[in-house]
Amino acid sequence: MLLQLTHIRLLVSNYKDCFLFYRDALGFMIDWGDENSGYAELHTGDYIKLALFRKELMAEAVPSAYQPSGIECHNKVALVFAVDNVDELYYHLKDHNAIIVTQPLDRPEWGLRTAHVRDPDGNLIEIFSNMSNAN
Repeated sequence: MLLQLTHIRLLVSNYKDCFLFYRDALGFMIDWGDENSGYAELHTGDYIKLALFRKELMAEAVPSAYQPSGIECHNKVALVFAVDNVDELYYHLKDHNAIIVTQPLDRPEWGLRTAHVRDPDGNLIEIFSNMSNAN
């Protein structure tokens, strides 16, 4: 049996703000859904979709016995995006009220320049460019 990853689905509490963040601040085109639909698929290329789904709607499909506890914990996932210019996107996101985690930083040990932000639901996002391309 071959498994093919088709979607990364973020289960979010603040659906509308997350939708607007990914559409307006990060500039994703929308393949399906809108700010009021409770579910949306964002165009990320030819193979994998990034989807946003209201937590409450997913909870209806998954019995409560299988729900994780409400205890806050460390990050469980990070969305990682390659970009041409980390600094340019960082300041764009900052202007769109992204939650700043780390400012642009050269990481020679990784060969990357990175910055980290959170979406309106607290999901961690890393943007990076290769140091040879970093500005």
